[in-house]
Amino acid sequence: MYRLIIIDDEEKIVEGMGMLFPWKTIGFSVEGLFTSAAEALEFMENNQVDVVLSDIEMPDMDGIELSRRLLEKEDVKVVLFSSHQDYDYFRAAIQNRVEDFLLKPVDYAMLLECLGRVKEQLDARSQKKVELPKGYYDKIVSGVREYLRKHYQDASLEGAAETVNLSPAYLSKIFKEKNGTSFSDTLLSIRMDKAKEMLEDIRYKSYDIAYYIGYDNPKNFSRAFKSYYGMTPMEYRKSKTEEGQ
Repeated sequence: MYRLIIIDDEEKIVEGMGMLFPWKTIGFSVEGLFTSAAEALEFMENNQVDVVLSDIEMPDMDGIELSRRLLEKEDVKVVLFSSHQDYDYFRAAIQNRVEDFLLKPVDYAMLLECLGRVKEQLDARSQKKVELPKGYYDKIVSGVREYLRKHYQDASLEGAAETVNLSPAYLSKIFKEKNGTSFSDTLLSIRMDKAKEMLEDIRYKSYDIAYYIGYDNPKNFSRAFKSYYGMTPMEYRKSKTEEGQ
């Protein structure tokens, strides 16, 4: 769980955000609710905080000043929200390396999307900080390839990420780096190999093969096969039949 605090001088708003949003479901724990930016800063002097959600317009210290003071804490991600679309706010937020700027009332879906991006950054940072055992990435790649071999019909990046306990974005990055090909290209390769194998058995119809390897539309399968091998599934089957004569 990443530690998060919320700051807004309106008590109802800060309590509402703290209590109503399913923080733990998306990997965050709310460590403090504050109506004062100064109090929040004091709390952060003695407590680890990964993410700060703060209003901008506050009487004792506004969110822009708060984000400026947090520049020295490079590990802390800051998200600001405001009731106004103010260019000066946007400009200052960018200068202070704020992760996002959301308008109030904060839209649930936009906040969820924002925190998803923040979590991916935190996941990647945490992975870099941990001293990984020798062969760690080999195990990740091996685990993903095994997942693809077993679940090529309905495989997804999200499903693979869950299997190896990484975020989808981070897995996508390291899999391509360590495997040499992207997740989607590896999945395509496994599907095409299986399609070739099945085409060599005349009991299987082309449309049956398409559905079996994960294509909802046989035409999409045929196009993908031709793009991959330079011939249609039927042309491939014919060539293998002629070889056997």
